[in-house]
Amino acid sequence: MIRVAVAVAAVAAALAATAGAASAGGPRMAVGAVEPEILQPTLEQAQTMVDQAFQAGLAGALRVQLTWARGITAPQPETVTSLQNAVAAAASRGAALYVSLYPYGSSQTPLADLDQEQFAQWAAAIAKAVPAEHHYIIGNEPNLNRFWLPQFGADGGDVAASGYVSLLGRTYDALKAVDPSIQVLGGALSHAGVDKPNTGRDTHSPTQFILDMGAAYRASGRTAPIMDALTFHPYMLASDEPPTLQHPTSTTITIADYDKLVATLGQAFDGTSQQGSQLPIVFDEYGVESQIPPEKASLYTGAEPSTIHPVDEATQAAYYAGAFQLAFCQPNVKAILVFSLVDEVNRAGWQSGVYYADRTPKSSLPVVRAAASRVRRNVIASCDGLQVTPRPRVSFFPEGRPTGEASTFPVAVTCDVDCRYRLRLVKVSTGSTTLSTSGRLVGGFGKRLSFRTTRPATGRYRLELTAEATMNVGPPATVSSPVFTIPSR
Repeated sequence: MIRVAVAVAAVAAALAATAGAASAGGPRMAVGAVEPEILQPTLEQAQTMVDQAFQAGLAGALRVQLTWARGITAPQPETVTSLQNAVAAAASRGAALYVSLYPYGSSQTPLADLDQEQFAQWAAAIAKAVPAEHHYIIGNEPNLNRFWLPQFGADGGDVAASGYVSLLGRTYDALKAVDPSIQVLGGALSHAGVDKPNTGRDTHSPTQFILDMGAAYRASGRTAPIMDALTFHPYMLASDEPPTLQHPTSTTITIADYDKLVATLGQAFDGTSQQGSQLPIVFDEYGVESQIPPEKASLYTGAEPSTIHPVDEATQAAYYAGAFQLAFCQPNVKAILVFSLVDEVNRAGWQSGVYYADRTPKSSLPVVRAAASRVRRNVIASCDGLQVTPRPRVSFFPEGRPTGEASTFPVAVTCDVDCRYRLRLVKVSTGSTTLSTSGRLVGGFGKRLSFRTTRPATGRYRLELTAEATMNVGPPATVSSPVFTIPSR
């Protein structure tokens, strides 16, 4: 379509002008997974599912989903219980929980004002019932006819984007009225679409859909945002394509097309009350299907679609690690989630997990876990412009304050990322270094530091620890102990 070609050209022209935003990516980026089975009737069952994600290194962020149908304005009691259990289980592992709220298929698309109001009431009722949950994703792939109909109007225009913007704005307001600290995430867009009506599978590309969302937002006259972050599904067109493959001349957006995504958001929303090129991004679905070995074939049903091109488990692991590495260097990206933690049983679905359908681990799991660890440790990639300051946890005098006989002054230290440290014993009166020791720490692993046995002269002292990242080096962190006195003998 002509309008698509124009859109692609406009976005390409905007790429060079898009400033790198914002402080995400890097070791603060969460690495996680989609795991619907966290929604369980008991906390113990939910905890088991979260622990499996943790064992795979994918418990930095977790996603579940709840679906809506017309006429519903509040969740069922069992839904509330299962979500409460999911929130508590995720929190036990320090995981952020993302909850996707969307219509149950395109037959339930909320188009009328009443439908949209009821959807927003339902979302708000969930938030009221589970106040500990703070991340809600609104919609799921509204640029595809599987989840939103109609996509096109009688004149061939994009009516899905305008309808979705209306729903997103209503739900944003409803959730913020419950708790302004709730993060409302929009988009959840598929990576590709056709942008042509009457094909038998009406879809929009993410490039066109984002631009149409921006046009609808501007036309609405709304002065409040509609989302705090964008969620996006940067799958490849087939599982045997590496995550590094770019699509500079088409409307497809995958994980290596980050600059195109940011430029498109900027073109759509910059200059309005809605963030665009600075908008945080969550890749809440990224999957690479692996081949099912013969000994596991009986676990699955149906036939594999010919378009998927599943790969061996070593390639799956390498592609997941490569995706983590790419996202690590993308400044706006807050999280990347593997879709999904466990294979779907139906071969027509996704066999992209690091666990088979019987929840036994694939050979890809240790590689994925190690890659996620390298993200957290800040050693998976060196990124232009990324500056990381460690966040050391320091326990001075774990065995009590020094006495007149103290000599080694033990200190317990853990850096969140791989770091170089220097520990000094500083004489307060002169600011001079009396004793010093230095070395390296692996991120997340603590170490007990001490000086070689010696007894400083009488006086007032403090201990000072300085820590600096070993990669993507930013300003150092410095932590000092309270002043203490070494008495005379």
